Amino acid sequence: MQDTLPPGGHPEKRRSRLWIIPLIVLIAIGIAIWMHLRHAQAPSHGPAPQVVGVATAARGDMPEILNALGTVTPEATVTVLPQLSGYLTEVGYREGEMVKKGQFLAQIDARQYEITRQQAEAQLAKDQAALAQAQADLQRYAQLNERKSIAPQTYADQQFLVKQQQAAIKADQAAIAQAQLNISLCRITAPVAGRVGLRLVDPGNYVTASSQPGIVVITSVKPTTVEFNVPQAALARVLQRFHSGEPLTVAAFSSDNGKQVASGTLYAIGNQMATSTGTVTLRARFANDDEALFPNDFVNVQLHVDTLRDRVLVPTAAIQSGAPGNFVFLVNADRSAVSVRKVAIGPADGKNTVISQGLSVGDTVVVDGVDRLSEGARVKLQNTSRPAGNAAAATPGMAAGAAR
Repeated sequence: MQDTLPPGGHPEKRRSRLWIIPLIVLIAIGIAIWMHLRHAQAPSHGPAPQVVGVATAARGDMPEILNALGTVTPEATVTVLPQLSGYLTEVGYREGEMVKKGQFLAQIDARQYEITRQQAEAQLAKDQAALAQAQADLQRYAQLNERKSIAPQTYADQQFLVKQQQAAIKADQAAIAQAQLNISLCRITAPVAGRVGLRLVDPGNYVTASSQPGIVVITSVKPTTVEFNVPQAALARVLQRFHSGEPLTVAAFSSDNGKQVASGTLYAIGNQMATSTGTVTLRARFANDDEALFPNDFVNVQLHVDTLRDRVLVPTAAIQSGAPGNFVFLVNADRSAVSVRKVAIGPADGKNTVISQGLSVGDTVVVDGVDRLSEGARVKLQNTSRPAGNAAAATPGMAAGAAR
């Protein structure tokens, strides 16, 4: 008798179908989890935040400085010229040394001028004797004139003769004085104090009056001056402070701006504007006791015109220029993005710049990494915001980007 199968088919096939269903469910769950993780790990299509350095606008003082290129100009540069002709017999200075006013420099042979003085003295003695004789004759003529013994014309002629002899004596005295002056001019002395240059004429040479190149050149070095030019736009401010009576300090720096070499005060302003450059020449005086300023040397000059008090300051690195003018990248309140903020700037000292309009104290601006920024760009702050330091204090944290 043949066995009959229960409904649903063979028992082994039924059990195999029961395992397939959970396997399919597990595979579906795995695919769903894998898709979810892949979606979560997929990179964002938006640009990554730009890493930037920032600083905070602060309130402080800013010195108003005018920078210029100056030339060290001695107060006196004198070329000593001989005033007489003769042989140079002696030189009394050492090249490059400091000399005082009146110090002996050179000697011209004075023998011919000694002879001229002796001749003038002899002529004076002769004219004095002639005057004495004329005066004695005048006394006799006066007595005779009272007695009407001589003609009045003879007495008058004798009076004129006495006056002529008196005039001749004065001429002789002047000739003697001239001869004595010539003798004194043979001894050449320094007309000003300063440093002598290299010797221009050696002893034994015949020199003539005002002969070039002269005996020596003397240049005053203590004190000395520096001439520099300021633009027309800044002249009104300089004149206002100069005429107020307050001294305007001037600092001189080396040609490479590496260090300050001297400090002085402004003492003179030119009387004409140079039409070709639109500048006016100013002169400052320096004590120059250490002789750091060498004649005709070039120096960088900083004229301290005024100090602006209690102004909004930001590091100069934050100031950008473009189509909107001067602007900064202002970090938004959530510190995740930046916006372009147009600003009006004032004086700067190389580290900080005065903001007259556009920012308030406490605003955070970008100072490093501005190359690829634009309006609304996402940013990531590199470090803690640092305030701009007081310009007058010149603290190490003054400049934004000090972390750089």
